[in-house]
Amino acid sequence: MTEPVLDVHLTPEDAAVALRAEARAGLTARSKWVSPKWFYDAVGSDLFEEITRLPEYYPTRAEREILVARAAEIAALTDAHALVELGSGSSEKTRLLLTALREHGTLEEFVPLDVSPSALTEAAKAILADYPGLRVHGVVGDFTEHLGLLPGASPRLVAFLGGTIGNLIPEERDKFFASVREVLDAGEWLLLGTDLVKDPDVLVRAYDDAQGVTAEFNRNVLRVLNRELDADFDPEDFAHVALWNAEEEWIEMRLRAVRPVKAHVSALGLDVEFAEGEELRTEVSAKFRREGVARELGAAGFELRHWWTDPAGRFALSLARAVG
Repeated sequence: MTEPVLDVHLTPEDAAVALRAEARAGLTARSKWVSPKWFYDAVGSDLFEEITRLPEYYPTRAEREILVARAAEIAALTDAHALVELGSGSSEKTRLLLTALREHGTLEEFVPLDVSPSALTEAAKAILADYPGLRVHGVVGDFTEHLGLLPGASPRLVAFLGGTIGNLIPEERDKFFASVREVLDAGEWLLLGTDLVKDPDVLVRAYDDAQGVTAEFNRNVLRVLNRELDADFDPEDFAHVALWNAEEEWIEMRLRAVRPVKAHVSALGLDVEFAEGEELRTEVSAKFRREGVARELGAAGFELRHWWTDPAGRFALSLARAVG
């Protein structure tokens, strides 16, 4: 078995600098926040995998239903030689695309991008074992910063799955789509997973499950701050909150102080206070409509060519082509 090639554009030191900068900005803001990217240490990643199997959390199952039904069609439409996956993680759903492209006869290379070198190496080796002869060129990087460094044989299919695009606010999405378009040649493809606007009760339950797994996942970001920044937050001082913002059409996850909180962040030399009831926003998860997706992609230089949903109409995959 050939070893995967790994390009490292994001070191642990880079991540530590980014965390310190973002934590200082967010914890001193008038409305406090932290970035959802800091959820995903080893514990957070395991908790999220558990979330994807919960009965209330439909997006992972819905997206997989679409890929099962449409992967062969996607392969035939794109003739992709390289599949690039952003935020690769374990690459489980990507196997449906890899298999379809291999059966179509065009697949030469898989390029997974992820912030975790260990997760990326483990996933890449598993892919190599199951797809002998495939070139695997992993990239350790942040999809908001390192898109311009992506390798891959043309024509490429860039896959951004899981609804992760919803974690970006509109200005960040505009920048992201423009960055992807800058990387791609005219005629190359973007496959995008988007959760759709639906009954707010269904949405809220997906982010506030009965077993409390999402609550534990949310509070885990405080444990990350404690470990990485020598802080002394007590996660039990905060209640998990998930609410639907109808104006923005996104879910907000927050941590609400259940009592007055004083915490010290030693690495920043920062004291942080929360009044009882004050909230720390940890994530937004935007939900989409087809016309909005088409508009945002079009503004960045993509043409939305195909739009598929699961049978229940909960989730969408869109296939867009870079135009000259």
